[in-house]
Parts: sequence; structure tokens; C-alpha cells
Amino acid sequence: MLALTAPARSGRRTQHRARGRRLTRPDRGDVPGWVLITVMTAALVVGLWALAGEAFSSLFTDSINKVRQAG
Repeated sequence: MLALTAPARSGRRTQHRARGRRLTRPDRGDVPGWVLITVMTAALVVGLWALAGEAFSSLFTDSINKVRQAG
């Protein structure tokens, strides 16, 4: 039984190696997609901060002051 399953596995591996590629796992993920999502998120944060930075700062300062007064 081992003789039947072993060649199928090794045949698949040698096929990938014959093309000059390393074996890859199917759950590796989509790296360019994650990079794009990260860059777009950073651009959104920078854009929002440029447009509403003063409002964010005053909101944060007011919130901290209210917490200090309550405690």
C-alpha cells in the first residue's frame, strides 16, 4: 500500500521542482492583496488626519479631561 501512495506524492513534488519552483503551501495567502489593503488603510488614515486633525485632537483632549474630572 505504501508503494502506491508514495510515487503519487513524490511525482507531484518533482513536477514542481522540475519547473524550478519551491513547493508552496496552498494556505500561503495573498501577500500582494494584504500589502494593498495595508497601504490603502494608511492612506485613508493620513487623509482623514489631514482633513480633521484638529477635530480629532480636540475630541481626544476633551475626552481625557472628562475622564480626569470624573475620577
